[in-house]
Amino acid sequence: MGTEVVRGKQVVIHFDGERCIHSRNCVLTHPDVFVPNVEGEWIHPDAVSADEVALTARICPSGAIRYERLDGQPGEPAPLVNTVRIRENGPLAFNAPLRIAGQDEGLRATLCRCGLSKNKPYCDGSHTEGGFLASGEPAIKPSEALAARAGTVEVAPQRNGPLKVSGNLEIVSGVGHTINRTSETWLCRCGHSQNKPYCDGSHRKAGFQADGA
Repeated sequence: MGTEVVRGKQVVIHFDGERCIHSRNCVLTHPDVFVPNVEGEWIHPDAVSADEVALTARICPSGAIRYERLDGQPGEPAPLVNTVRIRENGPLAFNAPLRIAGQDEGLRATLCRCGLSKNKPYCDGSHTEGGFLASGEPAIKPSEALAARAGTVEVAPQRNGPLKVSGNLEIVSGVGHTINRTSETWLCRCGHSQNKPYCDGSHRKAGFQADGA
């Protein structure tokens, strides 16, 4: 599918359809910029201010929408606190400077935790069709405050196994509770762990198959 690049007068919008999980945040926030179900051009960067385009991109959880400012204003800043949010019955939504499988992947990404995505390690919405059930409110683990809360987060998908995540990270529930603070953890992506969102080795018994980093 590739990435669509649409240039306006003050901002360039990049849209990666393979990363989109169809959360519809973009359409609901600015249907004048992102116009659904039309023939031809559907992204209109000049329909609103560059600030509004930037805001819409920043609430895109998957990183499918990115932007470049042409008006001399700064681009999207890295978060002060790196987070991964556990979506109810859905993916892992990261907000951090990300390197995934050795590649720089921006500041936002939604990674599959149901094991069903055809675009691993990214979510493609298959959890909905597959009826994946997993709480977005895991138990809170006692954890010490991190010495630093920002910086690069490395995500290394293990062959036929979990996501190895290295770097300062707060694991956050769907309603915003910090359930853990870590500098290294192993997150389930096969969908079978009995200790979600963490790996418990169930991928081996389930025969989970997926490429590694």
